[in-house]
Amino acid sequence: MAADLPAAVLWDMDGTLVDTEPYWIAAEHELVAAHGGEWNDEFAHQLVGNALEVSAQLIIDKSGIGLTVPEIIDALLDRVVRHVEVEVPWRPGARELLEELGALGVPCLLVTMSWRRLADTVTGDEVGHGKPHPEPYLAAADLIGADPADCVALEDSPAGVRSATAAGVPTLAIPHVVPVPEIEGAVQITTLDGVRAADLVSLTAAVRSPHSPS
Repeated sequence: MAADLPAAVLWDMDGTLVDTEPYWIAAEHELVAAHGGEWNDEFAHQLVGNALEVSAQLIIDKSGIGLTVPEIIDALLDRVVRHVEVEVPWRPGARELLEELGALGVPCLLVTMSWRRLADTVTGDEVGHGKPHPEPYLAAADLIGADPADCVALEDSPAGVRSATAAGVPTLAIPHVVPVPEIEGAVQITTLDGVRAADLVSLTAAVRSPHSPS
């Protein structure tokens, strides 16, 4: 791999690669309303980037609906999968960057808290601890035999950024639905639009360890 390219790019999915967070929020509103509870966007934004088990428990705690965590996860996934089967809306610049990385032979892995019914690679139902725990990103790096410090993570949520940085992955935070605070190990940008593969290492230079590509 060229010195100016990361060993791998580890992509969050919802809100980073594709604009599916509105699908999840709509599914939460629909589900809670169908069971007589109350929901609002403030509650929904607290769920962004979390493991589905955590999100489901928050729905129970804040809405009071009488469903179990597995029932809520299944119901949310059913609704989101139906939306995705109709349309997958890409985030600005994400598809172009993904295609360029593929053409250059840079490995790209999804690291998502969505479950395997919706996505593939490292999913929320295949790790012992979801984001913001570092396990998802450590698992992704291990899957391709890369040092986390030589990779780049792309994330849009506080939980996701904390997961990636805790795993030692230099991270680009691209806030979307919710703001992301300044987190050590991450650099914030406003969009992936116009970002090229060769930019990823330089953009994260300030948070890379000395032995990493620079």
